Order: sequence, then structure tokens, then C-alpha cells
Amino acid sequence: MNTGRPPVRARVMDWVIAVGVAATLLVTGLSGHHSATGLDLLGYALLAAGGLALAARRRAPVPVLAITGLCAVGYQAAGFDVPAVAYLFAVYAAVRAGHRTVTMAASVTVPAVLPLAALASGLHDTGEAFAQARGALEVAWLIAAGAAGEALWQAERRADEAERTREETARRRANEERLRIARELHDSLTHQISIIKVQAEVAVHVARRRGEEVPPALLAIQEAGREAARELRATLEALRDDDRTPPRGLDDVPELVERVRTIGLDATLTIEGRRHDVPAAVDRTVYRIVQESLTNIARHADAATASVRIDCRPDAVAIRIDDDGKAAPDTAPTPGLGLLGMRERVTALGGRLRAEPRGEGGFTVQAELPVDQTS
Repeated sequence: MNTGRPPVRARVMDWVIAVGVAATLLVTGLSGHHSATGLDLLGYALLAAGGLALAARRRAPVPVLAITGLCAVGYQAAGFDVPAVAYLFAVYAAVRAGHRTVTMAASVTVPAVLPLAALASGLHDTGEAFAQARGALEVAWLIAAGAAGEALWQAERRADEAERTREETARRRANEERLRIARELHDSLTHQISIIKVQAEVAVHVARRRGEEVPPALLAIQEAGREAARELRATLEALRDDDRTPPRGLDDVPELVERVRTIGLDATLTIEGRRHDVPAAVDRTVYRIVQESLTNIARHADAATASVRIDCRPDAVAIRIDDDGKAAPDTAPTPGLGLLGMRERVTALGGRLRAEPRGEGGFTVQAELPVDQTS
């Protein structure tokens, strides 16, 4: 059940109903030709109060039930032969809110007290008092109001349960899919990366024992194997909701650029603007864009130099990676999984990505990630 503050439209409708019921009760009471004595004025006040109390029936159904019941008993004792319409509305609201036991107790108590209130008015004998009470509050009205409230309460409860079940099912399926992907990655990649890593480390070790100079390419393979193992482990832990290993981000970009230099690529890094806290998703995406771009340059660009520029603005993080490789202005880039993955990451964060050959030769990747649209 939703117990929060009702929307404006519902509150306006509650007040319309409350004022309408109060007006109806007052008109009915005035039609009885009562005088302006102190007791009659109290009766008019109780008629109005019982109707206006309905404005709070959504927020406080049980107190409204009590107030309307007491008002009905009060104006009966004051000699007003007016049906307890406000009390019927309160019964409906209380049952709809799920307070069935309290409503049942009140629905037994109020009909029992109404004849006594009619007797207390001094205007009726015992038979007339019971007839008056029966006319003011027919049991059938109570049953109808309670049944309507019960039906709506059950319908709302079933709707809430269906919504909750749907959300839990979607969440469970997402968790199962994440675990399946983690298993597939582990089974398909972990073994192969481990072989590459071990073989590279053995080759480096053997070369050093022999006193030979270790080729830079072999050192790069060794470091790439270690980094791939770390990245795969972090990815698997993220898929399994394990936060022990923090994800790579903007702070790790200098290490990434330094690693590329070890394979002979003259890479430079420039970070401008004042560093400020950025959402974790933006932080991770900055690292992934630089990582994928430098990997593509090393593998495919046949470039000698590369530059990485990161501009930290108050509302966005701008990234630009340029190289002097063999890409020509009239050559369309071949879309690969790396470029597709970058574009998907940037689009998911509401950013923009441009990847194309430069006019002076080489390739450029430019991305802008907003920091005020992500969390």
C-alpha cells in the first residue's frame, strides 16, 4: 500500500467531497426547523465537522472514522434526524486502507450508541429512538460501504504484489544473466590469458638468467598479460557484485600512458582543468576510452606518436586522443568491437563520441561525458 502524501488532484477531490457532504448534512439539518439555541448550534457544528473531516480520510482513515462516528452520535443527541453519511464515507476509506478490524469494531459500536444518543435528545421514546437510529445508519449501508472498501483494498494489494513480484523477477533474471556472463568469461578467457602471462614471464626470466637483453616487446607482452589478468579479475568481481577491487578510473590513466611508452609509442598526457569528483561511471568510462584508443593505436595505426588530452570542466569531462598513424582523411574507419563499445558507453551516459581520421593524417577520438546527468 502506498501510505505517502496523496497527489494534488486527489487532495482537491477529497476536499470537494468533504465540503459537499458537509453542505448536504447542514441543509438536511436546517430542514428540520431547529432554532438557534446553544444545543442546536452545537449540532450544526458537529454536522459540519463530520463532513469536513473527510478531507483527511486518505492520510488518517482511523482518526477520521472516530471523528465522524462521534459527530454522528453528537448531533443525534442534539436532536438532529440526519443520516450519518460522513460516517459511511469514513467506513469506506478505513476499509480501503486495510483497517478492517478497527472498522468492524466501530461499525458495531456506533449503531449501538446511536439509539442512546437519540434518547438523550429527549425528543423520542425508546421505540422512536431505535427507529431514528435505524434510519440514520442502516446496517446495509455499512455493509455496502465496507464491501466496496474491501474490494478496492484487495485490488490495490494485488496490484502492489504483482508490481513487486515483477520487479523481483526482473532483478533475479538480471543477476542470473550477470553470473552467466561471468562464468563464460572465466571459462573462455582466464585460461588463455594465464598461459600468455606465464609464458611471457618464463621467457623474461630465462633471458635474464642467460644475461641477454630482454626485448621491449617481450616486456610489453608480460605487462599486458598481467594487466589483462587484473582487468579480467576486476570485471568478474564486478559482475558478481564484489567490490573488493576498485575499478580503474581517471587516476589510473597516467599509468596506462606510461605502459604504452614501453612498447615504443611516444605518448603524451595532458590533464587540464580542476579535478573534481565525478560519478563512478564517468570515471570508469574515461579510463576505458583512453585504454581502447591507445590499444588500437598500438595495434593498427602504425603511429609513432600519440597524445591524450583530458579537460575536466565543471559540467563535463572532455577527452581527445590523436595519433600520427596511417589513417587518411578519405578513409572511413572500419567499425570494430572496441569502437562500438566506446560508443555504447558514452551514449549510455548521455555523452557524445566522434572517431574519425584527421585532416592532417592520423586518427582522432573525441568524447564528451556530462557529469550532471549521471549518478
